Amino acid sequence: MRRRSFIKKSSVSGFALALAPSFMIAKKDDPEYSVLELMGKEGIDLYGKDINLRKEAHDAFLAMKKAAYSDGIDLKIVSSYRNFNRQEIIWERKYIKYTEDNGMDPLDAIEKIIEYSTIPGTSRHHWGTDIDVIDGYRKTNGDVLVPEKFEAGGPFEDFKKWMDGNSEKFGFHIVYTNDPKRKGFKYEPWHYSYAPISIPMLTAYRRLNILQLLREENFYGSEHFTTGFIKNYVRNNILDINTALL
Repeated sequence: MRRRSFIKKSSVSGFALALAPSFMIAKKDDPEYSVLELMGKEGIDLYGKDINLRKEAHDAFLAMKKAAYSDGIDLKIVSSYRNFNRQEIIWERKYIKYTEDNGMDPLDAIEKIIEYSTIPGTSRHHWGTDIDVIDGYRKTNGDVLVPEKFEAGGPFEDFKKWMDGNSEKFGFHIVYTNDPKRKGFKYEPWHYSYAPISIPMLTAYRRLNILQLLREENFYGSEHFTTGFIKNYVRNNILDINTALL
């Protein structure tokens, strides 16, 4: 296996994305985000104990949490901001598990990983805008981030109904919907994004040459990333999301 890479300290700029023409569209009034910031390699200001979001997203979450309390729901964040290093640890742990412990072919292991986990440097959790959230009042055994637990009869059924009816009032939209026509990551009824910030960040991210940036990385499995794989990953996993977040 290849050695894990250290976080690069120098900025990467000036890439012209070749993956799709739409990636070249820019808005003059978009906020500027550095490549390192978009990839989770640059520190950002985060707010709130056990919240860890950008200030505007943090304030919106607290307002939403207060409203949910009045309806008997305790919005509890399971995961929010993750930097590149943290995502790399998650990725490599799964890659080793699938290839060494389970004996899977590397390409099959990668396809298995990206059912729910992102390639380091491509996660929306790098932005300080996205949360994995549940109802803290409901107790359940095992992994809480399981789609069935958010369905009828599950411990988070009421949470899901409340979020469906209220989250968008506070700027939070579900990212990976249950649309059967959607490709990429599987349905995640716990993953919400603060649209007023994440939309311009995605716009900035789409201008990057993702193919070139990922080729410069050296985490486990990255040697198997082909041009075709990255193009499909960008199209299906990064961009085939809730259209309200595009």
